[in-house]
Amino acid sequence: MSSIHLVPHGLEGERLDVAAARMTGLSRSRVETLIESGNVRLDGRVAAKSDRVSTGSMLEVEDARPATVTVTPREVSGIRIVHDDADIVVVDKPAGVAAHPSLGWDGPSVVEHLAAAGFRISTSGAAERQGIVQRLDVGTSGLMVVAKSEVAYTRLKNAFRHRTVDKTYHALVQGRLDPFEGTIEAPIARDPNHDWKMAVIEGGRHSVTHYVTLEAHRAASLVEIHLETGRTHQIRVHMAALHHPCAGDPLYGADPVLAARLGLVRQWLHAVELSFEHPRRAERVTFTSPYPDDLQQALELVRSW
Repeated sequence: MSSIHLVPHGLEGERLDVAAARMTGLSRSRVETLIESGNVRLDGRVAAKSDRVSTGSMLEVEDARPATVTVTPREVSGIRIVHDDADIVVVDKPAGVAAHPSLGWDGPSVVEHLAAAGFRISTSGAAERQGIVQRLDVGTSGLMVVAKSEVAYTRLKNAFRHRTVDKTYHALVQGRLDPFEGTIEAPIARDPNHDWKMAVIEGGRHSVTHYVTLEAHRAASLVEIHLETGRTHQIRVHMAALHHPCAGDPLYGADPVLAARLGLVRQWLHAVELSFEHPRRAERVTFTSPYPDDLQQALELVRSW
């Protein structure tokens, strides 16, 4: 089995064997065996276990043995429960936390936190993704809804599929958008040159993003974004396609100097509002989330300049 992983910020400078073990979930001894047999590549070249990894580097691991994903209950600092009832739980996810466990991710996840906190969620979906009806990138913070009942899972999946869920994001993007508001309709697919990235590709999946500028500053602009579709990395890809990548997002072309000046170690992107029809009650529910400290501080710096 071959797997490709993008080195996260938290493993910057780590030895390859240690980083590969954490990212793949394989034992150190198994990783060392794979390295010695030439089955691990770092940015396209055969790697040695003493190599050091860098943020954004591509790690390729070839292992003939089948891999599994397990859910290990563990509480995650920083996750806030915004709403909880018999059918749904709405969480405010911090950056650095995945929606659910996956191959290549050894960090914390929302699913594992809910399991540790005693929440009983829907059993629908794959074992490691039970109850998950939407996902946020690891580096994106903000609101997520998780289904607790089977009815909620089915109805929320349909709501997302039929685009009746309103998802509002705020992003700090480089430069000033012209025009100040608009719609980006551009198909998205895997970048043919980089397996771990997405890109605007002819023939890709239909993708629509609406944006409006809230604040225009010298170095960057604060924009509000509404998604019609929910493709992987959609906001990051579409903003980069306009040559206004999210600040702090080097994977999609953001300026690392600006990111350093703003103290950002992840993309400035936050899911600020989530609105949908409650799966059990015939009423619209809306939840909001304030900016986390790192994003608020970066925004204040931009305003001060």
